[in-house]
Amino acid sequence: MMVAIRRYAPYVDIEKVDEAYHYAEAKHADQKRKDGSPYIIHPLAVAEIVAEIGLDTDAVLGALLHDCIEDTDSSFDDIARRFGKTVAELVEGVTKLTRVQYSTTEEQQMENLRKMFMAMSKDIRVILIKIADRLHNTRTLQYQTPAKQISKSMETMEIYAPLAHRLGMQKIKWELEDESLKYLEPKAYQEIMDYLDAHQAQANEFMRGVQSKITTRLSGVGIHGKIYGRIKHVYSIYRKMKSQNKTIDELYDLYAFRIIVDTIPDCYNVLGHIHDLFSLVPGRFKDYISTPKPNMYQSLHTTVIGTDGIPFEVQIRTWEMHQTAEYGVAAHWKYKQGINKTGEEKDFEWIRRLLESQQDTDAEEYVHSLKVDMFDDEVFVFTPKGKVISLPQGSTPIDFAYAIHSAVGNSMVGAKIAGRIVKFDEPLKNGDIVEILTSKTAKGPSRDWLKICKSNQARNKIKQWFKKECREDNIVHGKASFEAELRHMNLNPNILNDEELLPNLLKKVCFDTLDDMYAAIGYGGITAQKCVGRIRDELLHAGKPPKDPKATGLNLGKAPTRNESGVIVGGDIGSCMVKFSRCCTPVPGDDIIGFITKGYGVSIHRKDCPNAKGASDPAQADRWVHVTWANTESEPFSTTLEIDSTARQGVFLDVATILASMKVRVTEISARDLPDDRCLTLATFDVKNLEELNTIRQKIRGLSGVTDVRRGRN
Repeated sequence: MMVAIRRYAPYVDIEKVDEAYHYAEAKHADQKRKDGSPYIIHPLAVAEIVAEIGLDTDAVLGALLHDCIEDTDSSFDDIARRFGKTVAELVEGVTKLTRVQYSTTEEQQMENLRKMFMAMSKDIRVILIKIADRLHNTRTLQYQTPAKQISKSMETMEIYAPLAHRLGMQKIKWELEDESLKYLEPKAYQEIMDYLDAHQAQANEFMRGVQSKITTRLSGVGIHGKIYGRIKHVYSIYRKMKSQNKTIDELYDLYAFRIIVDTIPDCYNVLGHIHDLFSLVPGRFKDYISTPKPNMYQSLHTTVIGTDGIPFEVQIRTWEMHQTAEYGVAAHWKYKQGINKTGEEKDFEWIRRLLESQQDTDAEEYVHSLKVDMFDDEVFVFTPKGKVISLPQGSTPIDFAYAIHSAVGNSMVGAKIAGRIVKFDEPLKNGDIVEILTSKTAKGPSRDWLKICKSNQARNKIKQWFKKECREDNIVHGKASFEAELRHMNLNPNILNDEELLPNLLKKVCFDTLDDMYAAIGYGGITAQKCVGRIRDELLHAGKPPKDPKATGLNLGKAPTRNESGVIVGGDIGSCMVKFSRCCTPVPGDDIIGFITKGYGVSIHRKDCPNAKGASDPAQADRWVHVTWANTESEPFSTTLEIDSTARQGVFLDVATILASMKVRVTEISARDLPDDRCLTLATFDVKNLEELNTIRQKIRGLSGVTDVRRGRN
């Protein structure tokens, strides 16, 4: 591997690299990889990847040492003293990112992503080393447990592959996707690989014929370049099969050819010859040379049909564009050795925007919007003066207006595309010329715009306007949403009247006053669901009733009454606050019984719940009450299933697929390995009644390897 580093990066200080290798080898001497090999194999492999993508000496040293601070007794000061402060900062930066876990809550995701973007904004090499680290770990996933293979592959698909795409590192992105698909969809992956292997000879013959035809034409007109064909990578084929609902033998555009030439004029000359040799597929030409992608990618794309009727894509670029296409931001080091190693400011403006967009944003919405802003395909549109604006696919004139300036968005009263008045929710298409109509008397953005706009940047600027301009209005809207959510969660709004409990509740939601919380809900800084969820947990943990007796919701009366929860409570209890026990998660259709709690109304249990056995205890008989389900449509009920199965690959995804197909709201799903090659999957979701739950249970029972599906705890 040291030979490979020297071959890929002959410009590095090989003496320093050798010193770092021996230092890391000594520090990791007692550690082994999962396959039993010496641990030093991993940092050495990461350093080789870093060298291959063209980074400098400090980055190669950082890759060799990237696990030393976390896994050995090495310190920042020790590494800084031996290899320099820059290398120590790279190692420390990667160490912080190593702790990123994307299966945690949205708040933790947002914090981890914030750390990642902060590290990137300071020195992009930190994330490049981390991506190299993930690439080698992905290559060696076969030594991990099945559960670990799935969790790491999902994390790679959701975060690292799209991040590599956003940085323009297509070669690494493809490998991350293909390796992850192998564990997430092993049957589909193997089906594609078997097909490609069976048709390899036919594919090679087709590609040789096309390549020969292009080579002959370009040689005849004196254009020098390299031409080669390839079959599109496995995950790309898998996505086409899914999106087009076709089998692999029904797909036609499986082939892609690259033509690499010396100059930009040669690119356009080659394009003309390609269109002369083959029939153009209308609407499939894209010029990313004159309009580069935000990740610096440049190339001409066209799709044509050969004489045998098979369509294929042709990409035409220069050698420098090719390096950028393969290695993205890392290509800067190949062409600008020693110059501005943290990249051009304009190249990483998107990182600054992502950091800014987290302010005043609810964590769950931020993480979702981030994936749209950062990972979706782009659409390129123009201002009337010809300036190119890049937006997420599906963006609207609202996104365009705020991309120009927040003042333009706030004063927007209309929009035109190619001179034609359009609605605010009109999706923008590549090449659209968009004009925003503004007015000094505009009242500002509408709350409905938050549902229309696609980009996190626009959504954040709209929220900032509401936060600054409409506090009183925000308080009214926020309070209404908050109290509605309290009722939805079967909590009495009077709980906020308890002066002793209120400070703890406000601390739980991180606000100084109720009005501050209402205002934040009103302008979209946090959701009412999130606030009520946190307060509910605090009430349950507090273990005491609100100070106001009325807040318990227990009022004496004789007549059975239907609570808003959809439960009829009888006996000596009238209108009351009802909550559903987390120990057995009853849903409409279950045989149920109620227990009068001290301060929280009536707790509803299934009659077969272990905690309901106390109903037969004479000492507690007066606290158990007869309850029945109301014969009306009610809100969904949360419940949990425990699924026992063999520890086969894909069972987790199969369960998730069934829940998605049933269109139920899944709040949590997890899996863990058990002894004897078994697996336990826990899924928490909302259902309307027992009939719907039994249908889901029946479908899950039909999965391969599933041995038991039972009700669990929420």
